[in-house]
Amino acid sequence: MKMKKSLVALCLSAGLFASLPAVSLAEVNVVPQNTSAAPSIPADALARLTWTPVDQSKTQTTTLASAGQTLNAGDISGPVAAWSVPANIGELTLTLTSEVNKMQVFAPNVLILDQNMTPAAFFPSSYFTYQAPGVMSADRLEGVMKLTPALGQQKIYVLVFTTGKDLQQTTQLLDPAKAYAKGVGNAVPNIPDPVARHVTDGTLKLKVRTNTSSSVLVGPLFGSSGPGPVTVGNTAAPAYSAPVASSAPAAAPAAVAAPAPAAKSEPVLSDTESYFNQAIKQAVAKGDVDKALKLLDEAERLGSTSARTTFISSVKGKG
Repeated sequence: MKMKKSLVALCLSAGLFASLPAVSLAEVNVVPQNTSAAPSIPADALARLTWTPVDQSKTQTTTLASAGQTLNAGDISGPVAAWSVPANIGELTLTLTSEVNKMQVFAPNVLILDQNMTPAAFFPSSYFTYQAPGVMSADRLEGVMKLTPALGQQKIYVLVFTTGKDLQQTTQLLDPAKAYAKGVGNAVPNIPDPVARHVTDGTLKLKVRTNTSSSVLVGPLFGSSGPGPVTVGNTAAPAYSAPVASSAPAAAPAAVAAPAPAAKSEPVLSDTESYFNQAIKQAVAKGDVDKALKLLDEAERLGSTSARTTFISSVKGKG
């Protein structure tokens, strides 16, 4: 279950970053997220889930059991975790941990959905690799996901599930004696390592914090022009009724995008336009796409007509 975790930047507007050279975003590996591998989940099934809001200052712990909420869709069958995460606090780092208990572990798959319940990224169970126990941590499967919610969104959604295929597999652990020997610098004993079965229950922990490094863009960047994004289940966005202590979303508009610039009675001053264009170019050159997006949003709010073109050409390496 080894997989090198690469930082990826995703744009749902097809082809935007197709010609991006490596030198323009030095710290960003532009790898489109392949959501085609994600299971198709009907809209009504998503509507029945209760999405638990996540407090950025705390670690969210969820115990999965048959008595909790479940989802049956395709190869998904059994308990799931469903969280809503604030999307208006900047770039996000999500650390998901699934703890091993009595030689059993829940093998998580994660589907990230934008404010419209449209899939933006899929992290299969192979992404969450085994981590040996430490002084303050137990055996666990763990993965770190870096996301950038598109401008204008208030929430994104994190759905965690396991599949029938995962339940047929196991995870090799590190024997406690070996872990201790490595920790104190002794010779590692030649003994077999235990194996944990994959099961449908377990304990998940989600930690959310802000970050400034490269990440997956969640939600359309430039509105609804161009090919439409892949949707979950039916094409119509589901309507939600908010249960008690729930953060279920209300019916969402057809598309989530960077806010359209407000109409201006006077054109923006040329010096102001030049300032923002130069700042956007510099931010992209440094790999700070989040800052460039914020500059773009502010420039268009002030009436700029060239900031968007500057951003796109800079990202493509033509600015």
